[in-house]
Amino acid sequence: MPYAKISFLFFLFIGICAAQESKVKKANDAYETYSFINAQKIYLKVVEDGYESPQVFKKLGDTYYFNSEYKEAVQWYDQLLKKYPSAVTPIYQHRASQSFKSIGEYQKSKDIMEAYAQDSRESYIAGSYLKNAGQIEKWGSNESKSYQILNVSRGLNGSDFGPSFYGDKIVYASSSKNTEGSGVNEWNGLPYLDLYIAELDEQGVFVRSKAFDSNINTPYHESSACFTKDGQTMYFTRNNYINGKKRKGKNKLVSLKIFKAVKQDNGTWGQVEELPFNNDSYAVAHPALNSDESKLYFSSDMPGTLGMSDLWYVDILPNGSYGNPKNLGSSVNTEARESLPFISSSNHLYFSSDGHLGLGGLDVFKVSLNEMGKASGEVFNLESPLNSALDDFGLIINEHEKTGYLSSNRDGEEGSRSDDIYRFYESCKIAISGLVLDEQTGEVIPRSTVTLLDDNNQLISQIVTDEKGFYTFEDVTECDRQYIVRAANDALEYEPNEKPIVTPKTSSAVTLNLELTPPECPVNDLGCRLDLQPIYFDFNKHNIRTDAEVELAKILSALKEYPQLKIHIESHTDSRGTDSYNELLSDRRAKSTLEWLVKKGIARQRLSAKGYGEKQLINKCSNGVSCSEGEHQLNRRSMFIIQD
Repeated sequence: MPYAKISFLFFLFIGICAAQESKVKKANDAYETYSFINAQKIYLKVVEDGYESPQVFKKLGDTYYFNSEYKEAVQWYDQLLKKYPSAVTPIYQHRASQSFKSIGEYQKSKDIMEAYAQDSRESYIAGSYLKNAGQIEKWGSNESKSYQILNVSRGLNGSDFGPSFYGDKIVYASSSKNTEGSGVNEWNGLPYLDLYIAELDEQGVFVRSKAFDSNINTPYHESSACFTKDGQTMYFTRNNYINGKKRKGKNKLVSLKIFKAVKQDNGTWGQVEELPFNNDSYAVAHPALNSDESKLYFSSDMPGTLGMSDLWYVDILPNGSYGNPKNLGSSVNTEARESLPFISSSNHLYFSSDGHLGLGGLDVFKVSLNEMGKASGEVFNLESPLNSALDDFGLIINEHEKTGYLSSNRDGEEGSRSDDIYRFYESCKIAISGLVLDEQTGEVIPRSTVTLLDDNNQLISQIVTDEKGFYTFEDVTECDRQYIVRAANDALEYEPNEKPIVTPKTSSAVTLNLELTPPECPVNDLGCRLDLQPIYFDFNKHNIRTDAEVELAKILSALKEYPQLKIHIESHTDSRGTDSYNELLSDRRAKSTLEWLVKKGIARQRLSAKGYGEKQLINKCSNGVSCSEGEHQLNRRSMFIIQD
């Protein structure tokens, strides 16, 4: 090949690379200003043209990860792991693991996370994983958590999240088509968020939803409001926009800030002012008041933040001013994202995180706050069904009524575009189960009828026990209520029995056994019903004695009077002699009894017989026990059982 041609191709290659690198730089600039949609388009075009690098794979994955599009994020993180393993930093191990977990590839997620834990042993995320990894499966399938989940914003437009209590209504953020202005957020390609207010129907579903207040909503983001108990003051999140002007920080970003507003006499909101600890160069967002309204909690990436965003708080001083921001510390904050705090009336802090070990994406966690406002004790994952494999965040709760709302994209396939608001409420589940037993013998009674009644004696449910005498009532009882459980077995003529029960105040399983008194004569014991004396045998003999013939004559009479009657003869021995010999002896006694009846004219097919040896003694006279001849005689007997 001529030298000139080689040179031409070389410089052409250099030119192509330079052009691609120029595009990558443009994409990086968009990425750094959180214009993820624009950055993503450029990165995809660059990769399509054959250019790739660890940086491109990382940031392309991030543009999906931070929009909760985990299926797409996996594609690029996986290529990063396979093609550039030496360039995979711990944070990308974590993001890849989270993404794989969110799409259900748990083993892949586990493998990556174990590598992360080995490489980053000093990190909180690694420590949490090593301590709790075995809990994930239980958290994801914990049926003891008896919450019911209901999508209450499904019929609304846009991405809906971040609910807050406002009297008997809910205020929330939405990217509805009816938001103020016509701008599109370059982070996710959706319209900018506004605050909305919704009334609630009897199921807590949003109805008559409308824009919150024109003095609050602007052409840019508003979200995550909280209100004082008197409803006169609100704190909310907004882009760095006030008095019609948008301001940028040193990094050319329009950051998030917390604003305060006061309700006016005419019912509108005014006196909007930003809080003094805001800053143009970092985000301060998602305010939450503690129970006595003495502290304001929020999330921020301000200097001193341990990860991507941390939870902070400030004291609200008596004169209305604010103390210095205080980081909640490493027991709550991790190297990843902590955000969207909410404090219950019992001073429990609920927050969202993808740093604490969870089911995938963002999960909701709970920790107690002490009198100083700091976290106290262990951070708990709220488990399924409040958490899912995708993003769950922005939870608010009325702990007394055991109900609340949370945000999640669990039912969608478009990441943050699928964010909806869900109502959750505790439906207390009680399972009542047990055995129906013979009061005298303790043996189970199969095919007994068990009835569940309320405290007004009204029927709730009725079932028949199985062959093991077991019954169970599930999902038909409520917590902290009185019921009556009644058992009967008319076929075997047992006396019915019933027991009252007061169910526990929380979901649980209750065991209640019911004992039935047997009839004086069991329904199938012909000897008892005919008032027969036992058929006794002499020691080591199987022939029918003269006194036994008197009793057998009664059996014979009954068999002749009732041609449909069939009986089974059970014969027994005392304990003297070996077990095997006694079994043979009892079998001979049973058969001699049967043959006596056959000789008297009873058809053989109406009779059956079996010997039980010394297995069913009716007194204490077992092997090695000293007994009188009269006591041993009681065990040498034949019984007559009516067959079905």
